[in-house]
Order: sequence, then structure tokens, then C-alpha cells
Amino acid sequence: MARPRAFDERQVLERAREEFWATGYAGTRMDDIATATGLGKGSLYGAFGDKGKLFHRVFGDWCTAVVEVAEERLAGDPDAEALARLSAYVHLMAENTAADTERRGCLMAKGVAELAQHDPAVAGRSAETMTALLTLLRTEIGAAQRHGDIDSAADPERLAALLLAVVRGIEAVGKAGLAPETVRTIADTALAALPRPQGKEGA
Repeated sequence: MARPRAFDERQVLERAREEFWATGYAGTRMDDIATATGLGKGSLYGAFGDKGKLFHRVFGDWCTAVVEVAEERLAGDPDAEALARLSAYVHLMAENTAADTERRGCLMAKGVAELAQHDPAVAGRSAETMTALLTLLRTEIGAAQRHGDIDSAADPERLAALLLAVVRGIEAVGKAGLAPETVRTIADTALAALPRPQGKEGA
């Protein structure tokens, strides 16, 4: 009969995430994770596999959380509140970036920059995440169009792609050192640029 694991798996994954987030995949050693978690390397390998498998687990959990945050902000009724939900989500991303004084950025963005070119698992998981975010944004834009808050003649797919680029770009320029007030201005400008029906411009 297998012995039960004598550690909190979620806590171990969180500490491993902190190591990867701080120093990147290449800069993180299993020795570092063992020290951070208090587990021996044998226990880590036995529970999670090698460093690559452990990173994929952490990366996948992060991507799941990114989509869940978007779902919490964007998914809902009624259509009358769709534009407000879009605004709240874009502003949340700007505020998270403005508050990141250590410039740690997003683990997904860091993992993609470092590994996606050579790691199909990272590339595929990040693409799935971006597609899910795009779908959520497109759905909310469609709801705002039905309610008459965004011009119904506009292409919701293109508008969703634009907002996704803004949201992800905000994180990148904030990490590069752009001032928090400028990051917030980017969010405001992107939302103001959404095409409104005649008579609702600037509303």
C-alpha cells in the first residue's frame, strides 16, 4: 500500500512557482526548489517529475488562473452591464501592473518569452490561454453591442483582439518601467476608443 504524501501539494507548487517566477526556468535549479519547499529532491522528482514537468505544472496552473480571473470579471448577465464588465477587467489589469513595483510581470509572459520557441507544451498552453481570453472578450463585446453600448457594425473579433493586445501589452510596458499613471492612461484610452453608436460617443 502506497504511503500518503506527507506534504501539502498546493503549498509546494506555490513555492516552486515563486522560484520560477523570480529567476526564470533556466535560472531555477531543483536544489533551489528543494530548499524553498523543504523537500528533498527525491521527493520532488517522485511527486512531480523532473524540472521541466514541474514547470509545466506550475505554468499550466498559472494559465488556468489567468482565464479564471477573466471569467470572474467578464462572464455574466445582463447585457446592460457588459461594457462595465469590460471596463472593470481592463482597469484591473492596469491596476495589477501599476501595483507590481518589483516588476515581476506575468509568469505566463516570462515563460513564453523564455521557452515557447523550443517547448511545444508551453507554446500550446499559452495559445490556449490567449484563445480563451479572446473568446471571453469577444462575447462581452457582442453583449455590449446587443445593448447598444458598442457600435453593432464593428467587428467584435477585431475589437476583442485589440483589447487583448492592450491588456497583455500593459503588462509588458509596465514591467519595462512605464509609469503607473501612463499604464492607467493606456487602459482608459483603449476603452474610450471602442466605437460607440451615434449619440453615445464619449458616454
